[in-house]
Amino acid sequence: MIALTLAEIASAVGGVLRLDGTDAAPDTIVDGPVTTDSREVVPGGVFFAKRGEFDDGHRFAPAAAERDAALLVVEHPLELAVPQIVVDDSVEALGALATEVVRRVRGLGRLRIVGVTGSNGKTTTKNLIRAVLERVGPTVAARKSYNNEVGAPITMLEITEDTRYLVAEMGASAVGEIARLVRMARPDVGIVLKVGLAHAGEFGGIEQTVRAKSEMVTDLLETDVAVLNADDPRVVPMSGLTAARVVWFGLGGAAQVRATHLSVHARGTDFTVTIPSGESARVHFGVLGEHHVMNALAAIAASLELGVPLPVIVEALESMTLAERWRMQVMGGRDGITVINDAYNASPDSMAAALKTLAQVQAPGTRTIAVLGEMSELGEFSGEEHDRIGLLAVRLGISQLVVVGQGARRLHISAINEGSWDGESTFVETADEAFDLVASMARPGDTVLVKSSNSAGLRLLGDRLGEWFA
Repeated sequence: MIALTLAEIASAVGGVLRLDGTDAAPDTIVDGPVTTDSREVVPGGVFFAKRGEFDDGHRFAPAAAERDAALLVVEHPLELAVPQIVVDDSVEALGALATEVVRRVRGLGRLRIVGVTGSNGKTTTKNLIRAVLERVGPTVAARKSYNNEVGAPITMLEITEDTRYLVAEMGASAVGEIARLVRMARPDVGIVLKVGLAHAGEFGGIEQTVRAKSEMVTDLLETDVAVLNADDPRVVPMSGLTAARVVWFGLGGAAQVRATHLSVHARGTDFTVTIPSGESARVHFGVLGEHHVMNALAAIAASLELGVPLPVIVEALESMTLAERWRMQVMGGRDGITVINDAYNASPDSMAAALKTLAQVQAPGTRTIAVLGEMSELGEFSGEEHDRIGLLAVRLGISQLVVVGQGARRLHISAINEGSWDGESTFVETADEAFDLVASMARPGDTVLVKSSNSAGLRLLGDRLGEWFA
């Protein structure tokens, strides 16, 4: 974080500064990292005591003090000899501090900000943009999937006066949450990747999901840029909601940043990209899955708008072989058995894309095994979407399904009820059962996909299988 006095921080968050029992003064400088996890506190850092659904961060404030935190931001005073700022709401205070820090750094005239949202692909796209921008200037981007009301401002608070680019991933589970993050960061470039059924149960339907994702572009200024998916009929109308200049990406003719001549293989996807200037380049993209080409196009469009030359962008994209752990992560290798661990999260769109990739990379004479768990947070759409994925697996000719957990059982039933299929589907209750089954059934040359929502926990099953077949 940039250097601020205790008094400045208190003013930014609208809190009351308490220095009882400390040697600090209002003009004491604080510039350490900010966290809501006491285990991450370092000497000179700032700890925000956040109330959670199942616990209260104030319980861990003593641990933060023992780790030499320079400041505690709390909702009630604590009997600790550490400077404290008392606020009404710690999460609101965290956002307020991020807003102030971004405002100050932007005032220096060098910082450019990219905001990324969408039902799928946020983390991959964020990582691709970071890989590009790091080549041309100091860049801050979210760790892992830090994209909510806590994670996004913590990322924003990592910027310093030297930071040239901030890439902010912005997720939501309700209308208004992305708008709040946009107001904190004020992106120069706002990206909307795709609107699908991910979290539709939480939003209350697809219409509310569209409304929430459109918040990325509604507050952009005329001098800003909205990077929109030209192939998604739910994203296209967002062009009428923004004052910003629109840049389209996609595979169709309407896209200004367009991919053609795609070639999918086990080492990734090759494609030719054409940009608004007419320049084109062949990209050998090592991130597995044709669906990630759309994320790459969004990254290309945003990077071009920030002045990065196309050759630099292509070089950065070609250096990437993994977007993020547990996202189309290729493992295994013994006896030619490949494990693709894509079990960090799952929606109908990403599940379908992963199954399509599994079918595309199958070598002649080998089998495909899909280990599939529940797609969570689909609400009223859950049953029919699990049915649809079961039917898709059959139509793609997946050799063997292993369906894990009651939440995904309809997927199994739909598959076995489809008559014309040479494959098989087996239902198991637990990840341990799935491990034993796959470990015993896999043959040399097989490709195994593990895919589920995070809550199903199959990412750890993917790790076990990857290690087993290493």
